[in-house]
Amino acid sequence: MPTIPTPSRDPHQGGILRCVGNTPLVSLTRYLDEPSAELHAKLEAANPGGSAKDRPALQMLTHALETGELSPGDTVVESSSGNMGIGLAQACRYHNLRFICVVDPHAQPQNVAIMKAYGADVVRVSEPHDGSFLAARLRSVQTILAETPRTFWPNQYANRQNPIAHENGTIREILESTQGDFDYLFVATSSTGTAQGCRDYLKRVNHPAKVIAVDANGSVLFGGSPGKRLIPGIGAGHLPALAKNQTFDDVVRVSDIDCVVGCRRASQREAMLVGGSAGGVLEVVRAHQKQLSGKRTVAILHDSGTRYLDTVFNDQWVQSELGVTPHMIEEKINAPALTTPAPNQPQNATTPS
Repeated sequence: MPTIPTPSRDPHQGGILRCVGNTPLVSLTRYLDEPSAELHAKLEAANPGGSAKDRPALQMLTHALETGELSPGDTVVESSSGNMGIGLAQACRYHNLRFICVVDPHAQPQNVAIMKAYGADVVRVSEPHDGSFLAARLRSVQTILAETPRTFWPNQYANRQNPIAHENGTIREILESTQGDFDYLFVATSSTGTAQGCRDYLKRVNHPAKVIAVDANGSVLFGGSPGKRLIPGIGAGHLPALAKNQTFDDVVRVSDIDCVVGCRRASQREAMLVGGSAGGVLEVVRAHQKQLSGKRTVAILHDSGTRYLDTVFNDQWVQSELGVTPHMIEEKINAPALTTPAPNQPQNATTPS
């Protein structure tokens, strides 16, 4: 493997912002039932704002401050399901910038509370536009930009600094932690920034690892059909500019129930509380575990389950919203995984359960 350069520290990244990145890579020895499938988890919840979104939030603001697109006293406006909003709220608070975040009904209450604790103004859309809450949020962003002077829209859905943050950080850290020795990378997709940045850097250094994109049932990414989705942070109801024409070595879709099962299995087997999209990623890995025998796999886990205590980890919510009883969830947690085709070649999106 080539020498992995360390990105230089930027003067805009002081104080708590210096803690963004360098998250741990943890070996998971109990989640899978296949003993020869080696699984490691990149714990992005260890970022100071609690998720992988801290990286692009900081990168987008730093770039804008350096180029003059953003100046002290300006207002930053963004649409977010929660984690990007928290990352931006923290960075904006540090730089004494006003921040307005547009959310929808699927935003976790804890995430909204955290943003407000950082001083963010939160605007909530209540109805979808053309069947998409993301489209409704983006319409609201445009209204705020038109009505508010001195505003800056990072636009995580189109800003190239989003994947660049993962090129400069996430994937280089994984390469360093594994000494470049891994075969597969599984990552949840929404804007596709994380998956893109990791894929692009691996290609640049001619690393053979396969990048498997995990998408949600009901997401329009990768040619999918829109449908009801309740787990935030995975999938999209409106195709982001960054996601257009993106291809990965494989795309696998998961249901909301898959995400719940993965979160609860991680808690039971590994004593880890992981977020909704992370649960879906882990279940996709489990569905492929026979094919991953003898391989080293890395899964990027975007956030912590502490932000999903009222939903994913709440039996009443799971039963009322997903129609699944606690007994049924427990059976799925302990049942043998349904296998899917080996993620070695590009193919149409598949679903593990």
